[in-house]
Amino acid sequence: MKIALLGYGKMGKVIEKIALERGHEIVLKKDEFNTFDGLSTADVAIDFSTPSIAVENISTAINHGIPVISGTTGWLENYPEIERLCNEKKAAFLYGSNFSLGVNLFFELNEYLAKMMAKFKDYKVTMEEIHHTQKLDKPSGTAISLANAIINHTDKNNWAIENPKEDDVFIDVKRIDDVPGTHSVYYNSDVDFIEIKHIAHNREGFALGAVIAAEWIIGKKGIFSMKDVLNIENRE
Repeated sequence: MKIALLGYGKMGKVIEKIALERGHEIVLKKDEFNTFDGLSTADVAIDFSTPSIAVENISTAINHGIPVISGTTGWLENYPEIERLCNEKKAAFLYGSNFSLGVNLFFELNEYLAKMMAKFKDYKVTMEEIHHTQKLDKPSGTAISLANAIINHTDKNNWAIENPKEDDVFIDVKRIDDVPGTHSVYYNSDVDFIEIKHIAHNREGFALGAVIAAEWIIGKKGIFSMKDVLNIENRE
């Protein structure tokens, strides 16, 4: 499989390592200083860039008829635009706020717990997310996915990272050197405290998931998520 890396920072380099180990070829390593030369020869594009250039990267690949895996967060206000383009071009697109297998299992656990806790009003739900200081967006895309699942199954209406209202899920955002990613969900009452947490030890879990998603999407058309890749059913 020939891969175009749209974004060649720390994550891009780890993805390159994992992809080469799995027998794939890298035909483009695009950062902010070079062009899309080589994109047309790719079987799939993997975008781990920055919020400011993600839409251009994704759109360019889709316009070339190349399926796209995107793990860039912080650009989702433009997601409907990408969705329309993908449908118009009959292309393939998969966005994941986190490609780690463990995190996607954590998503399922978080959603299940939120459904259970919804009727127990004595518990106040809050969250914490910790990342390295180079991470540009706050909160992380993973934290937003976790918060949205809580919102979908409780009486909360939004999330907030400061000055939370009563119906907000408060996300305590911290930036600490060399932390790949830690996400916690807390349910606190006057009598006890419930916590679920995912701690990433390194970036390799994210990179492996992205490469597996790229392998999976070849030959498909449509808009997908990691639930499709991992064959995780939606449970009501």
